[in-house]
Amino acid sequence: MSIAGNLEDVRNRIIAAAQRAGRPSSQVRLVAVTKFQPLSAIEELYKLGVRDFGENRIQEASEKLTGWSHPGATIHMIGHLQRNKVRQAVEIVDCIQSLDSVRLAEAIDHQCQRTQESMPVLMEINISGEEAKHGFQPVEVFDALPELARLNNIRLQGVMTMAPIVPQAEAARPYFRRLRELRDELERRFPDCRLPELSMGMTDDFEIAVEEGATMVRVGRALFV
Repeated sequence: MSIAGNLEDVRNRIIAAAQRAGRPSSQVRLVAVTKFQPLSAIEELYKLGVRDFGENRIQEASEKLTGWSHPGATIHMIGHLQRNKVRQAVEIVDCIQSLDSVRLAEAIDHQCQRTQESMPVLMEINISGEEAKHGFQPVEVFDALPELARLNNIRLQGVMTMAPIVPQAEAARPYFRRLRELRDELERRFPDCRLPELSMGMTDDFEIAVEEGATMVRVGRALFV
């Protein structure tokens, strides 16, 4: 299928999943994961109405997207971000979904202070507890959130996770549900901190994520294969 055909299929699957959950599909943003894809593919998706694009590596994003700008387009950093790449990231991306430590948040805050900007961020949470994954451990977030809230140049907007690789998409449901429940508990404990965004679900499991409340799904392979 073409990119246009793949995109239509993904959008229809998001709509159907939202309907099953009794929620409007307008609450779900599709973040097109464009790692390893040329700028021409991003341009095509933009012309088809996609406005959110996810990149995993700052070096690739820099080579591909420096100077690229279209009205309404948002570039999301969704891969692990090293502190020594923060300056480059702040120059290129519009949102960092992979905030995985207070030290990284402080580095982003410091760089944004220098450039007189602010950066929307999501806390990446290692909800599955896998050693190979980055992110805050669930038990850490209640101590970390006040530390993040005191930083003036980042805007904490929600949480993000990756479910483990499972044989069937349905097996990812408990992880997505756990992230939503953890977000809800954070908002209860810290009523001044709103965390509206739930970024969860990728090509193999995004429909389950939508059913469990995702506001952003990060889909790459389904758009390009």
